[in-house]
Amino acid sequence: MVKIKRALLSVSDKTGIVELAKVLQDFDCKIISTGGTNKVLKEAGIKVTDIQNVTGNSEAFGGRMKTISFNIESALLFDREKDREEAKNLNIEPIDMVVCNLYPFAKVKKQNAGFETLVENIDIGGPTMIRAASKNFKYVVTIVDVKDYNTVSKEMIENNGSLSYETRFKMMRKAFNHTADYDALIATTMDEQAGKRSLRLAFTDGKKLRYGENSHQEGYFYREIGAKKSLANMKILHGKELSYNNLADIQSAVDSVKYLNRFGCAIIKHNNPCGLAEGDNQREVFQEAWNGDPISAFGSIIAFNKPVDLNTVEFLNLNNEKKRLRKFVEVIIAPEYTEDALEYLQFHKNLRVIEFDPQESKQNFEIKYLSGSLLMQDCDEKLYDKLENVTEEQINLVSEKELIEFGIKAMRQVKSNSIIIVRESGINSLQLLGMGAGQPNRLISTKLAIKKARENMKKEFDFFVQKTEINSDGHWELYEKDQFSKSILVSDAFFPFADNIELAAESGIRKIIQPGGSIKDKAVIKKCNELGVAMVFTGIRHFKH
Repeated sequence: MVKIKRALLSVSDKTGIVELAKVLQDFDCKIISTGGTNKVLKEAGIKVTDIQNVTGNSEAFGGRMKTISFNIESALLFDREKDREEAKNLNIEPIDMVVCNLYPFAKVKKQNAGFETLVENIDIGGPTMIRAASKNFKYVVTIVDVKDYNTVSKEMIENNGSLSYETRFKMMRKAFNHTADYDALIATTMDEQAGKRSLRLAFTDGKKLRYGENSHQEGYFYREIGAKKSLANMKILHGKELSYNNLADIQSAVDSVKYLNRFGCAIIKHNNPCGLAEGDNQREVFQEAWNGDPISAFGSIIAFNKPVDLNTVEFLNLNNEKKRLRKFVEVIIAPEYTEDALEYLQFHKNLRVIEFDPQESKQNFEIKYLSGSLLMQDCDEKLYDKLENVTEEQINLVSEKELIEFGIKAMRQVKSNSIIIVRESGINSLQLLGMGAGQPNRLISTKLAIKKARENMKKEFDFFVQKTEINSDGHWELYEKDQFSKSILVSDAFFPFADNIELAAESGIRKIIQPGGSIKDKAVIKKCNELGVAMVFTGIRHFKH
C-alpha cells in the first residue's frame, strides 16, 4: 500500500475533479494544481498549491509551459528507496498521485476544427507527466479516466488514504494505453492533413478462447478501444463459453438481420445464412427461416432483430419428451427476451443465449490482414444504384420492391460467388428459399441454389399432401412451376454467359436481379427475351470474400 500524501491535478475535463479532491483533502493530502483546474478547486474551497510554487517558474506562453520541469518530473520519477538521499539533497518532494486527462484533441477533431486549432490541442506536458508517473507506478498512481475517480476514492476511504499495488499497476496500464491512443490519433490526423492515409488500431481486454478456428490453433477475442458499440459488450445470459467460430458466426448472424425492417430471423452456418426470413409474425418468421434448410440449421447460430417472446422460442421444442424432436442450436442472439422465453431457453443447459441488439453492430469499415499488410474498405451498405427493367418481360418494381430489397440484403450476406432465390411465403413473409455460396463457377452456385429451393418446396408439398390426404398425382410439377415463377433469383455479380439464364428458366424461374455491367449483357438480355424471363439491373455488385 502507498499512502497518497501529495497529488498533482491537471485536467481538461473537470467532471468529478472537485469530489476527488475533497477525498484527498480528507486524508490531508497536499494538492498541486494548474490553470483552470486550480481555479475550479479553489472556487470549491479546496486548498491548493499553485504549480509555479513547485516548478519555480510561472506558467508561460499562454499555458504551453506549466508542468514540464525538473522538479515535477523528478518528484514523479525518483525511486523512493534508491534515490531518497539524492532527492532530499535536490529538495525534491515526492508526488504520489497524478490526475490528468489530456487536451481534447479528439473532441476538436470531431468538431472539424482547423489545422491551427488541432495543433494547439496537442498536449505535451500532460503525456510527459502521465508517462513519468506511470513508469514509477511502484510508488505513484496515475489516473487518466474520470470513471476511475469513484473506484480510487472508495479504496482510499477503505485504506486510510492508501492505494494498493494492484490498483497502481492497473492505472499504469490504462495510462500508457491512453497516451498511445492519444498519440496515434494525432499521428493519423496529421497524416490526413498532409493528404496521406494511415491507420492505427488498438484493442484491449484480450480473452483467450478454448481454441481458434480449429482445435490446434490458439484463439483470442479483443475489444476495440474507443468503440461506442462492440460485440464484446454482448451479455451472455445462459450457456457455455463461446468459441472462435461461434463469435464469427454471431457477427454474420447480426449482420444478416440488422437491416431488416419487420421481424427478422437469420440462421447461420459456417458464416452463411442457410435460413433468412422477414415478416409480421415472429414465430412464423422463425419457422420460415428454419425451413430454408432444416438439416443445416442443426447446430446453427440464430439471430433475431426484435425482442423475443415465449411463443417464438417454443418452436425449438426444447422440452419435448422425444429428444429427436428437439431442435439443437448453438447460439441465439436477440435484443431482449421476455422472462418466460429466457426461462424456456434454459431447458438446454449448453445453449448460449446472448443479449445483443443487431442495430448496435454498425461498423465504419472492414479490414482484412494479409502477409505483412492490411486491406481496408468501407462497409457494404448500399443496396442498389438503380432498379432498371432491361428485358421485354418486366418486373413490377412497385409491388415487388420489398421482395427485391430483401433478396439483395440476403445475397449480400452470402459468400461469393453467390446466387440466392427468395419468395413471399406464409402470411406476408419473405423467405430465403435457396442459396448457392462460395463457388468459383457462378453456374454451380446457380445449380446449388435451384437444387436447395426445389428440395425445400418438395418438403412443404409432401407435408401438405400428408396433412390434407389429397391425391398428389401430377400436382408436384404444377406446384414447383408455380412457386419458381413467383420467386426471384438474385446474383451478387453479373452473368458472364447466358448459361445461367437457361438453367434458371429451365427450372421455371422468371424473375432475375443482377448488377449488369458485363460485355455479355446484350447476349444475356437476348436469352432472357427468348425464354420469357424478366431481368432487372441494379448497377451495384456485392462480392463477399
